[in-house]
Amino acid sequence: MASPHLTPTGSHPSRPDARPDDRLGSHSVDHSDNHPDDRPCNQPGDRPTRRPAQQPTRPTPAQQPTRSTHRPARPARPAHHSDAHATALTHALVAAGRGYSVLPLTRAKLPAVRSPHHADPSPTSTPCRGDCGRPGHGIHDATSDPIAVRRLFAAAPWATAYGIACGVPPHHLIGIDLDTKHGADGLTALRLLAAQHHFALPPTVTVRTPSGGRHLYFSGPPAPPVPNSAGRLAPGIDIRGTGGYLVGPGSRTSRGEYHLVPGTPRLPTAAPAPLLSLLPPQSPPHPHPHALHHPSALPSPPPHPNPAPALLRFVRTSPDGQRNARLFWAACRAYESGLGQEMATALTTAALHTGLTEREARATIASAARH
Repeated sequence: MASPHLTPTGSHPSRPDARPDDRLGSHSVDHSDNHPDDRPCNQPGDRPTRRPAQQPTRPTPAQQPTRSTHRPARPARPAHHSDAHATALTHALVAAGRGYSVLPLTRAKLPAVRSPHHADPSPTSTPCRGDCGRPGHGIHDATSDPIAVRRLFAAAPWATAYGIACGVPPHHLIGIDLDTKHGADGLTALRLLAAQHHFALPPTVTVRTPSGGRHLYFSGPPAPPVPNSAGRLAPGIDIRGTGGYLVGPGSRTSRGEYHLVPGTPRLPTAAPAPLLSLLPPQSPPHPHPHALHHPSALPSPPPHPNPAPALLRFVRTSPDGQRNARLFWAACRAYESGLGQEMATALTTAALHTGLTEREARATIASAARH
């Protein structure tokens, strides 16, 4: 602020030793009535609202930091999302460089590129697995080609995570998902199995999940294919095999972030033979008790070499009160059959036919994927 002996315009010199009353009196006759804005800002009797001389000083740089600290926070959400997308892409490219086939995922851990067939009037008996040449076929989009990886992420700018396909060359990855939710302790269960069957668990690629669980990466044989399963080996132990994927380290989901455990090897270790012998074989679809409100109320779809048409028909014919239950049951069977990713869009479309919203359908399918 200007010192008391200076005026805003500088056209009225005053003595430094003059009192304010003396200076104001010398100018009040000539300027107070005709030019109120020329009066000194410290003139006694002025109302607080009539201090225009201070207006130019309001946006001074000294006053800016308080407001500037809030303005960058307004676009924080888009910036955060953009950072998560870039981080996921960077980690996906690193994984691809190590031979893994990857695909972009949403925050719900589902394939991020929308199916090009979502507007088809009715699903075909044989789901397209990328033969159309367009992206959006779930696990069949997975690739280790860095240019293709960039294209997939460019087609899904909302992707904040990525998946690593299991069961494909060169690693023929087998994922051991050790859960800690709902009272389960997958790591302890796996150690007990190892002790019971007399084999050691070698160090291998290990990823920490947001819930505190672990993903163990093992390389497997090219054949026979290892199927996906949930809780069959032991409570808290899920298997990700052919047709499945693991959420890669560096991913950010609605549940949190995935991180490599410090000191983990760069590439997966070969799965111990006794562990491979314990992995459950492929089994036909069967009702899951958690998916049914009334077990006798939901008929099982008829057996079929390709379960997709029967599962979709099972969902489309859902009566009121069973729409979510049927969708969840069908999605669980699809994931157990290794068709979960490629059928996700078709199941969503079938659920929309029953009256569920897209948000409800996607949430139910995501729950089945985590089951």
